[in-house]
Amino acid sequence: MKKKTKLETAKRKLITRNNPKAIHSEQYRTIRTNINFSMPDRELQTLLFTSALPRDGKSTTAANAAIVFAQEGKKVLLVDVDMRKPTVHHTFELMNGLGLSNVLTRQATISEVANESGTEGLDIITCGPIPPNPAELLSSQMMETVLEEMKKAYDMVIFDSPPLLSVSDAQILSNRCDGTILVINSGITEKDGAVKAKEVLASSKAHIIGAVLNNFKIDKDHYFYQYYGTVE
Repeated sequence: MKKKTKLETAKRKLITRNNPKAIHSEQYRTIRTNINFSMPDRELQTLLFTSALPRDGKSTTAANAAIVFAQEGKKVLLVDVDMRKPTVHHTFELMNGLGLSNVLTRQATISEVANESGTEGLDIITCGPIPPNPAELLSSQMMETVLEEMKKAYDMVIFDSPPLLSVSDAQILSNRCDGTILVINSGITEKDGAVKAKEVLASSKAHIIGAVLNNFKIDKDHYFYQYYGTVE
């Protein structure tokens, strides 16, 4: 029963893959469109998703964004850079024996740790064994080298990073990415926390594309429900 519950949870999280006609899937495609229009004058190839605090939904948002970009025809890589509390391997039901930490310590190559996701065009690199020094690994020259290799192999690289107000990891990586998305959990993320997270990103000179408001409840009489019909 416990295993079944885990599978059902993963299925709900990957709604863009499991129910592409659902209203939530349409919302993720809208996010994709907004991201595509956000930087008309330069190519957007690396994108980081983060949040102010844990449980704001950044990992679910990053996973579904990666899927809709792959469904658009792009070759996409989703990387779990939360090397403190990784979740991507749970979401995609993958093993986490080898991953990013192995690549950054020169124990493996990108191609050796990249996993098929079950969605055409989308590969996954899990966190790998949790290292004692995540911030040092992410700020290393090796991370810069690995990032360039990822950009050569994929049209888009999406990073699922730790929360901004908990550790410095996301701040370190944000200014190496073309764009950063801040995920805010409706009714959970406090205004002061969101403002502080934005200030942290600004201080690291991150290019903030925008914010995603997660878990916002739409009234079932809203025109959007009436138009798309399928409710999850």
